[in-house]
Amino acid sequence: KMACLSCLLEYGTVKIIVIRNKAVGSVFRLIHYVCVVRKSYQVKDSVISTVTTKVKGTGFTNISGLGAHVWDVADYNIPPEGESSFFVLTNMIITPNQMQSSCPELPDQSTICMSDSDCTEGSSDVRGNGIQTGLCVNYSETVKTCEVLSWCPLEIDTDLPENPLLAAAENFTVLIKNTVTYPKFNFHKRNILPDVNSSYLKQCEFNRITDPHCPIFRLKDMVAEAEEDFQTMATRGGVLGILIDWSCDLDFPEHYCGPKYSFCRMDNKNPENNVAPGYNFRFAKYYKTTDDVETRTLIKSYGIRFDVIVFGTAGKFNIVPTIVNVGAALTILGLVSPVKSAVLGLGLTLFSSLCLLLLLLINYTNIQYVFCCQEYTGHLPDMVDLLQKDCIIDQQLQVLPRRSHPDWCLCGCCLPSNQPQEQLCCRRSIGRCITTSSQFGQLVLSRPVLEAVLLYREPLFELTEGEEQTAAFRHCVYRQYISWRFGVPPKESLPVMPSCSVWRIRELFPSKVGDYTGLRISRTRSPMSS
Repeated sequence: KMACLSCLLEYGTVKIIVIRNKAVGSVFRLIHYVCVVRKSYQVKDSVISTVTTKVKGTGFTNISGLGAHVWDVADYNIPPEGESSFFVLTNMIITPNQMQSSCPELPDQSTICMSDSDCTEGSSDVRGNGIQTGLCVNYSETVKTCEVLSWCPLEIDTDLPENPLLAAAENFTVLIKNTVTYPKFNFHKRNILPDVNSSYLKQCEFNRITDPHCPIFRLKDMVAEAEEDFQTMATRGGVLGILIDWSCDLDFPEHYCGPKYSFCRMDNKNPENNVAPGYNFRFAKYYKTTDDVETRTLIKSYGIRFDVIVFGTAGKFNIVPTIVNVGAALTILGLVSPVKSAVLGLGLTLFSSLCLLLLLLINYTNIQYVFCCQEYTGHLPDMVDLLQKDCIIDQQLQVLPRRSHPDWCLCGCCLPSNQPQEQLCCRRSIGRCITTSSQFGQLVLSRPVLEAVLLYREPLFELTEGEEQTAAFRHCVYRQYISWRFGVPPKESLPVMPSCSVWRIRELFPSKVGDYTGLRISRTRSPMSS
């Protein structure tokens, strides 16, 4: 009955092991980063995307050569459909009423002439505007140039307005329709969410805070998010990137997967390298006069090209990469010990040796293992366990009273030492010494157990009295205590026994000359030399 009651009133807990080691900790964090942060347990797939855009807005200009003109989307959105991009006209140089005829070439070093002999009929220059007729004609009252066959009058593209003519373009809007697919997971989704209706699209406008899911964007807001000024950028044009990130974790429900928008300027605006800045191209509007003469209006257009760039990666749990990465992680952990041994072999300082000491602080209500390693070491532990079961000691051990004990001693049984590594008590608070416990006598000091261990290691060992035999028993007790309190420590570690336990063992197995080496910090020697 008492045995059953004792079992009911027992409470067991697992050992908590804290490994204070930079190598092991670094490998653990690396595995945590690869397996958890980078989600190596998932199989990945890259996004496939399609994009269409629709620009809306109107503007008004009143310039010479063109007069009053209202610009709608058919005028400024050139071309109307692009491959994941669209262009909005903001500034221009207009050359109206051009016809196929002859006129003086624009003056430069290769076209200025003094007579017809300086001009070659039929020749052309890739940087010129037409085919030379062979005549030298007046360009102005003071300058003559070679005459060319071309669209005349020729364009003079140096008179760009300082302010964008179509400044109202900043309030134009664009609807971006984006559909993405992850074929590996058979996943499809649009940036226009399923709960959106047509009435919502007619009045919504993207705002990162108040309406982050609206697919309609104001041009000025996009340029502002790229940390640019719309009017400045609109003068000479530029290229703006609309970035849509569809990176998703498909282990979560589908509604968590959505587009994330960002904006940045794509073309170079370095003030130290401002040759050919901005973005521009030419187009013409053709018509015929009443005389059936083909005429055109040439427009050198400056504006902003918007490139829609869609990217993303989706991941979903899969058992194959999980097994592969867990196996790789375990392999890396297996390399910690040989790598660390190689590093230690290059030269281990005293400080780093002390960092590997195994300290165990005893408190009957709070036991903390700083480092512990449990390994199976053969038949000897099984034999010792069997012997210890028959060596029950009911009488509590008594420790010889000390005349004085150092300040760091809390059990009252430690002796002073001038070696810092030996100034260790079995307790963290004032209380009974571990050497007075029955387990200390049963597991550490049992004579039959010690004799069995010595004979197991050396079958021909003489158990007679003598200094050599006493030293062997003393060293055996040290090993029994370490096995009891620490298990099997790593080879490069150095278990430290409390001072009270060391001196209790030395009292029972004393040296005749009283010479004890003490704790030696060396990886090649036993923790307790004598």
